[in-house]
Amino acid sequence: MKKARVIAEIGCNHKGEMEIAYEMIKIASVFCKVDAVKFQKRNNREYLTEEQYNAPHPNPQHSYGKTYGEHREYLEFTIDQHKQLKEWCEEFGVKYSTSVWDLTSAKEVAGLNPEFIKIPSALNLHFDMLGWLADNYGGEIQLSLGMTTKNEEEQIIKFFEDRNRNKDLVIYSCTSGYPVAFEDVCLLEISRLKKLYGGIVKEIGFSGHHLGIAVDIAAYTLGATTIERHYTLDRTWKGTDHAASLEPDGLRRLVRDLRAVEKALAYKKDDLLAVEVEQREKLKWRSR
Repeated sequence: MKKARVIAEIGCNHKGEMEIAYEMIKIASVFCKVDAVKFQKRNNREYLTEEQYNAPHPNPQHSYGKTYGEHREYLEFTIDQHKQLKEWCEEFGVKYSTSVWDLTSAKEVAGLNPEFIKIPSALNLHFDMLGWLADNYGGEIQLSLGMTTKNEEEQIIKFFEDRNRNKDLVIYSCTSGYPVAFEDVCLLEISRLKKLYGGIVKEIGFSGHHLGIAVDIAAYTLGATTIERHYTLDRTWKGTDHAASLEPDGLRRLVRDLRAVEKALAYKKDDLLAVEVEQREKLKWRSR
């Protein structure tokens, strides 16, 4: 089975501080040994309506501003800062990527030429943005399917097929919630997506917002070869994503366990493996 690709979703868990973002990149690479880290990029005046921008944060205890717009602006990095983030990722030997939440951000991030760009569930029907990326960005396009109907899924896949970009598309099984109860993870959606689209798209992935790491291991065994988890340095920090995130040791254990399962998911090469021969000689019953 294909090696699992593990993406640490930093998102906005850096609290708007480049120093924290740097530490998160370093720890994710050196200690956790992930394959990639991912941030988020928004042009908030484009992404939000005027009403949304000026409204209070729906969870005031997690807000970094008087309005939701101020909160989002506080957490936002400029494209020059994203360029620096990418350079730090290269320094530590981990891939950089970003979720894009509007067309302007998509164009800016594409200009950095990352290996892949992510479309979050909330934006997977923004066909102007998807079309621009399909026509102008040559890298891998990852797309989450949370809060998306099956008819919308078909529409999205056909959109990329029509543009001959389906083989550059990674689709994620995902339930949009923070955190998600185990009964709402619905892991068998991975099997459904693999059956329907496994031969059409590049890859099936899993984006989880649950607690712990057991579910991610199961997702991989079901065929999700890219595993994305939110990541934080402290789950008690202010912000809505921290509670559904893994701290460094949890992320480290996830990578460790996935690497072990990669080795274990195999058929026997011979009737008797080398490790069994000695045991057979000592223990196997024989008629006398």
